[in-house]
Order: sequence, then C-alpha cells, then structure tokens
Amino acid sequence: MTDMNRRGILQTAGLMAAGAVTGCAMPINAANKEKTIFEVKQPTLPIVGTSDVFPIRRIYCIGRNYAAHAREMGSDPTREPPFFFQKPSDAIQYDPIGTTIDHPYPTLTKNYHYEIELVAAIGKGGKNIPVESALQHVYGYAVGLDMTRRDLQGAMKKEQKPWEIGKSFDHAAPIGPIHPASKVGSFTEGKIWLKVNGQVKQSSDLKNMIWSVAEQVSNLSKAFELMPGDIIFSGTPENVGPVVPGDVMTGHIDGLPDLSVRVVKA
Repeated sequence: MTDMNRRGILQTAGLMAAGAVTGCAMPINAANKEKTIFEVKQPTLPIVGTSDVFPIRRIYCIGRNYAAHAREMGSDPTREPPFFFQKPSDAIQYDPIGTTIDHPYPTLTKNYHYEIELVAAIGKGGKNIPVESALQHVYGYAVGLDMTRRDLQGAMKKEQKPWEIGKSFDHAAPIGPIHPASKVGSFTEGKIWLKVNGQVKQSSDLKNMIWSVAEQVSNLSKAFELMPGDIIFSGTPENVGPVVPGDVMTGHIDGLPDLSVRVVKA
C-alpha cells in the first residue's frame, strides 16, 4: 500500500469519527435504543380525591424528633441537631382507607417495634430551601409506620456500625394514601397516637416535634437536593415497643384517616 493510499484511509476514518461525535453520523434506528433487561416496578401511593398516584423516589426519616422519645433512646434532645436516615422506596406497604392489611413479621428479629409518624410528601424539589417557604414544597401528607428491628439496630449501634439493617427491609414502611395539602392544610399540631389491640401505646401531639415539617424540609435540602417524589417520615413520639404476630396496630393523626395493620407470620 502506498503512503498516499494510507493517508487517504486515515483521513476517511478521521472524518467518520468526527461525524459520529458531532451528530453527523448515520441516524440511529429506533430499534437500537437502550432498553432495560427487565421491568422494575415504580412504587406509588394513591392520591385521595383523584385517580392519580404519587411516585415514590426516596424515603427519608428523621430520628429522635420528639424530646421524650429522644430521652427513651438515650439521647439529649437539647443538644442534637436533626439527623436523617433512609429506607428503600419499595419498603412502602400501602394500607387503603378503611382496611386492615396483613404485615409480615420480618426475618432475623425477635424485638420488632412500631413507630407512628406523620409523613410529608414532596411535590416541588430544591436545594437550601428556606424554612419560611419550605411548606410550599410539600404536596401532601399521610400516616405511616417506621417499623424497626430494634434488636438488630441496637446490636449495630454497640458495634459502631451502620444500623440500616434495623430500619431498611421489606414492608418496613406501612403507609396510607397521600392527602393533598391543598385539601387538608399543613400539620403543625394535632393528636398523634398508636394503639396495639385497642390499647394506647403511643400518645402525643405534633406540636411536640423538636423540628417541624418545615424545618425538616429545610435541613434535608442542605444535605440532599430534594426532588418531587421524596417522602419524609417526621419522627415518632415516646413509648415505642414490640409487636408479635396476631397484634393489630391502629395509627391515628388528627385530620387524617386511621392506619390499621395486622402483624402476621411471614
């Protein structure tokens, strides 16, 4: 091959590569577009009063957000800034209004705890959101349970290891439907309680939260860019405790329908 032919081949190859980079290459057939090798279901929650659903992107939870609960967990609520952890989005277990769902007792634990919580659903994202405008980012609210494998959580704490295994597992977040804030307003006060088999176990008022929903949204947005589809479990009152198969938990927040969950053997 002569030097002239070799130069011609190299020039042609260079032009083809440049065309591919600049978008001048041959059109890509639609059949060549990327596609997933299997379908992954998008977790969603129904929105009350509509036929729409709320897609779940991330589940954030705030820890020790009621002073009495912070104390029973061995913390000083006057000193701790808010801290957050996450559950996987598919940990939600939807509880339709007026029903009692079966909730499987999880593996590996012998000390399984309830935590009743107000849940805020984010409809408008942002970073470094001011407290004064934070509630404008909340689309709606729900009643939820932050279920916890307490023995596993405690063991990880003692070993100074992440305690995700105590909080993040299948069905770890039973929750009711989303109620638009435009219909139910914002939640700064109101009774919150949980009963087990008809007996009151947790009882407090939303006004006893150390960090309000607005403050939670603002603080979270400093650490993460909040996005539509994020939900925030806003902390639980004192007197968390265990449940076993056969127990029925009823969760209540003033202004929202009750949540009802029956613990069953997996």
